[in-house]
Amino acid sequence: MFVSRPSLWTDLDCMCMEKTRVYLERSKTSPINLWLHMNGCLGPFSEIIPHTIGRLKSLGIDAMAGSLRSITAHLSRPAPLLEKLSIDGGNDPVLPSALFNGDLSSLRDLHLENVRTELPWRNMVNLTSFLVVNGSPISIKEFLDFFEGAPYLREVSLLSIIPTTDFQSGRLVPLACLKRMDLGGFLSSLLLDHLLIPVGARLTMGVHLPTPPAVGRPPRFFDNLRNFPDSTTIELHNELKRIHFSGPNGEVWMAPNVNGTCSMLESLANFDTSKTERLEIKCGKSPTSDPLHRALLPMKDLRTLTLNRCENPHVFVQALHPSMSSSGVVVPKLEELVIEHRGMFDIKEVAEMAAARASGGVKLKAVRIVSWYRGVYAQLDVSELRKHVLYVEFRCSQQ
Repeated sequence: MFVSRPSLWTDLDCMCMEKTRVYLERSKTSPINLWLHMNGCLGPFSEIIPHTIGRLKSLGIDAMAGSLRSITAHLSRPAPLLEKLSIDGGNDPVLPSALFNGDLSSLRDLHLENVRTELPWRNMVNLTSFLVVNGSPISIKEFLDFFEGAPYLREVSLLSIIPTTDFQSGRLVPLACLKRMDLGGFLSSLLLDHLLIPVGARLTMGVHLPTPPAVGRPPRFFDNLRNFPDSTTIELHNELKRIHFSGPNGEVWMAPNVNGTCSMLESLANFDTSKTERLEIKCGKSPTSDPLHRALLPMKDLRTLTLNRCENPHVFVQALHPSMSSSGVVVPKLEELVIEHRGMFDIKEVAEMAAARASGGVKLKAVRIVSWYRGVYAQLDVSELRKHVLYVEFRCSQQ
């Protein structure tokens, strides 16, 4: 019964000549899935598989440069059934751009890791998933040409080096069907200046800026992102020269430079943050109260504020005090304040701020203080804080 079922014999690895022949015979004319993990002898692949390329449904290759060149030399015939192609070259070999006679119109998934390739590959009209992990530069023009030839892309992951000098002036490429895009590695933000990301797409970015952003103005690629207003979480970090973004209803992580917290906060003025519900700030150098206050004012729906090892958390506590605003209480829906700090920390200002907010009718529900220092807080200040907050938690977190 098993032998007579062709669908049970369609997964091949070409490790044994006799096994390969048996599987090909029993699978009859069914599409086959081939996985090649080779570093040397190609065995049954070179003798048998080239004659059955027309039956390939999926092909996965994990091989070093020498073996990969030998394998791809046998992949010149058309593969009209091929839907998934995954290639890992190990040590960055060059991959021919004319595989399968240059016709990849049936391909749905393309994964390229540790290989160099001359994008774009043509006839990618049905491609929906694309991943590239590459240590060698791929130009912005090559990526844009590729995207234009793959109009139905839904999932994109780019972990590659993209030159910062290949800007295509005035060129915009829409990714109308995009649902998720992950960007990272040494990716240049200039690529994002050329892409139109649709509303509703989930975007995760870890990009390098070609030059520091101007004070109070975000990089140009933000102009093409239409889903920031739906974001419910913002994280501000200033330890590295990077900007991370994901949304909608996701996270923003802005990290331009070591002393750039003020610049990051001023950049938020370019966006609608009225729906933001959670804000986390991690910075070695705290901002001044003025830009911080102006950044918090529009956040009408902010529920949680987390201060993650900020150098001077008192600046943030002062910004939440009602006396800072002539128009009323800052972030009126704030429910939870989390302060994680190093060293000594005086909670008296927290108690005063909580008391002032409670008298204004916006009582905090929770204050959580996580200390990396085994200290003792003044009992009078602790008691005063508990009067004006529903739940107070103190915890020591030593690493």
